Amino acid sequence: MRLWLKCLKIKRLRSRRIPRLALRRRPRKRAAKKGAARKGPARKGAAKKTAAKKVAARKTAARKAAAKKAVAKKAAASKPRGRANKAASSIARRLGLHRRHPAPGTGAKKATAKKAAKKAAAKKVASRLAVRDNESPWMPRELREVRRALQGDAERLRGEISVADRDVQTLMRDHGEGAGNDQADVGSNTFERDHEMAIAAQHRHMLQQVERALSRIKAGTYGVCERCGNPIGKMRLMAFPRATLCVTCKQLEERR
Repeated sequence: MRLWLKCLKIKRLRSRRIPRLALRRRPRKRAAKKGAARKGPARKGAAKKTAAKKVAARKTAARKAAAKKAVAKKAAASKPRGRANKAASSIARRLGLHRRHPAPGTGAKKATAKKAAKKAAAKKVASRLAVRDNESPWMPRELREVRRALQGDAERLRGEISVADRDVQTLMRDHGEGAGNDQADVGSNTFERDHEMAIAAQHRHMLQQVERALSRIKAGTYGVCERCGNPIGKMRLMAFPRATLCVTCKQLEERR
């Protein structure tokens, strides 16, 4: 009996101790669970951050690689063009056709500067020309008109001289071929030939006067008589631009 009672007591004591131990141990498990729960989200956030960083690094690397490829393509495309441009420029330099491209706006400035320089030069040339006491000085517009008239006369005289020379050559050829012609035909041919030669000589003399007048305008001695050195007169030159003598000297020459 005593043994049986002892066994019951032991069983009761054990049954009482087990729930106490369970109660004591459960908080530890809960705390462990809470710590694990806290560690779990932190680990997940860190893993997410590292994954995002890896993705961003991959994207930046891809962008850098694409930019490098684009730069390499542009450099490869520009190299042959640069070589072709260099070759063309070297050829142009050899041929004497190389010209530097002016900066934008410099062309208009240069044109205006050239126009101003031309106007100033024309004024200087016109002011140097001699005039009579009762005449006004030469204006650039008047001198320009005289120069144009002289240039037109020179072109016309050159054309007439070429025509006269051609006619003389045809008359000389006809005269040589027609050896058995009558004396009247021979005389008419010689008269026509002499007439054409005289016209050609007269045109050459007039052309020389025109060229001399143009050269004197450039030199600034236009309007001075070649014999006496007095002014020819602006009105006389505007009416007869290739005049080289004043009125008095011309009258003396005609009387002789």
